[in-house]
Amino acid sequence: MDVDLLICKHPGPSCCNRKMEESYQNAVKRETLHNIDAYSSELEHLIFRHLNAFQGMFQSLLSFSQGHLSSLVEGTYSSLSHSALPHVNQLFSSLSFYLRGANVSVEAAVHQFYNNIFPFVYTQLINPGIEDSVTGGSEMGDCLRMIRQDVNPFGHHPAIMAQELAGALGAGRQLGLALEEGLEVMNATEHANLSKDCVKSLVKMVFCSHCRGLTLIKPCMGYCLNVMRGCLASVSELNQPWRRYITLLEQLILAMAGHHSMELALLGVRGHVNEALLYAQIHGPLITATVDKVCGLSTGEPTDMQPISPEAMTSTITSSPLLPFAAPSQPTPEQRLEELAHLKSSFPLKPSKNKYSLRTLSREFLMNLQRYKSFFTALPEMLCEAENAVDESTCWSGEDVVESYSGRVVGNGLHAQRQNPEVKFRKMDSTMVEVKERLENFIQETQETFPKLGQTEAWEKLQELGSGEEEGSATDCDDEDGCQSSGDGQEKHSHKEVSIEQESHGKQPRRDSTQENLDRPPSVKAIGSSPPVTWLQPWSIALLFAGHFLQWILF
Repeated sequence: MDVDLLICKHPGPSCCNRKMEESYQNAVKRETLHNIDAYSSELEHLIFRHLNAFQGMFQSLLSFSQGHLSSLVEGTYSSLSHSALPHVNQLFSSLSFYLRGANVSVEAAVHQFYNNIFPFVYTQLINPGIEDSVTGGSEMGDCLRMIRQDVNPFGHHPAIMAQELAGALGAGRQLGLALEEGLEVMNATEHANLSKDCVKSLVKMVFCSHCRGLTLIKPCMGYCLNVMRGCLASVSELNQPWRRYITLLEQLILAMAGHHSMELALLGVRGHVNEALLYAQIHGPLITATVDKVCGLSTGEPTDMQPISPEAMTSTITSSPLLPFAAPSQPTPEQRLEELAHLKSSFPLKPSKNKYSLRTLSREFLMNLQRYKSFFTALPEMLCEAENAVDESTCWSGEDVVESYSGRVVGNGLHAQRQNPEVKFRKMDSTMVEVKERLENFIQETQETFPKLGQTEAWEKLQELGSGEEEGSATDCDDEDGCQSSGDGQEKHSHKEVSIEQESHGKQPRRDSTQENLDRPPSVKAIGSSPPVTWLQPWSIALLFAGHFLQWILF
């Protein structure tokens, strides 16, 4: 026995020395981290790719809705075109920032939009005789903007529009934040810390047989699982919060796209604004009477207005008759879906000719995501397959060549490692503790922000997701699942049923060349005097408006 060896000790001559053991430790650590990175990168790339895909789709929908509204202003309310279009641009710019996670309020953006256009509506639609100069930076214009919500010249249409957009876009925004959180988790996993005890156990499993000239022998599967589960015990602790995280993604996607929620909300913006402008024209005399009492007479001649205190303004408006609320003549969901049938979108998520809508993109993502629901408990098993561990007779047990591994095969997680015969587990890695707490906090905060997420009516995803992967498979094993054997050599696991697509040993996940274009989703194009007709991305779309019918022509 070579007395210099610290890990690969065994009776008889050895091909190894202390220096070789040190080299083995560096090599096995590097190789294991490489394999972890390869498997984690597959999932990380899936999340990253769809984060860009969703953001790109959001921006495309915003651009479509922006062009749709701009065409209404230019075509039906041409007198407002020059004055109102900048505020249309500002509204959709705010919505774009909101969807990307900026600290922007949808409700505030919508009401600001109506505040800003009220002076122009008042002077050009309700009272076209008033000169435009009173609405620029004049006191009259400032007064009109200040009293818009109190005078209520647009009925309840602004409030309804704000409510619909906040609900649908809120889920989309949170989905983007959730996917970014998932990327942080995967990034931390790729840099998992392997303890000294873990590295020594890996050397013993992979290289100690070489010291005896047994270069072709493979480790026993049960033995390999014990080593890998011991090394990745801290990582496996992410399993439960990760499963809840996947469920949260499903709920957010369902809230956003399950019933065309986002598309319908954005498609309805034009209708809400049109109804609001019609409402203002119908109730023009009453609006004028109220404005006259607060801001001054609506005559063609400029008026010398005295500053009005907030108290006096409130008193005047309160004493004036409030404008009646006319029930909005909104199209039914069925009517909107008929319009939506003309709106198609194409997304180069794969090098194929399949056409994608937000709903289809969401369904595809959920189908792919299901395969990774048990990722953190399946990872040790995947690494063992990368090491070509075998269940058959004649395998390496860490000490010698055996017919079968007779040790107890433990489950995943911290608790199970107390009885792990191969790796001494001391404490959870501090980085994984932080990642776990952060993920749990994000889930809790999201559920508090969207308390009705879990109550959403189940979409047909149960029938259409096609996820043949059943939960509770062998990849979810822990102590309570009875995954460990009792020393009879018959370990209870099914490493060949791992539900995650695996690359060959040490092979990096491939990236489709078409995905390079997904790194930068399109931004909403500002509109001057005409709506946008093209986008700068590969999926260029022309927006055509003919009467009240919509078409989204895809290239």
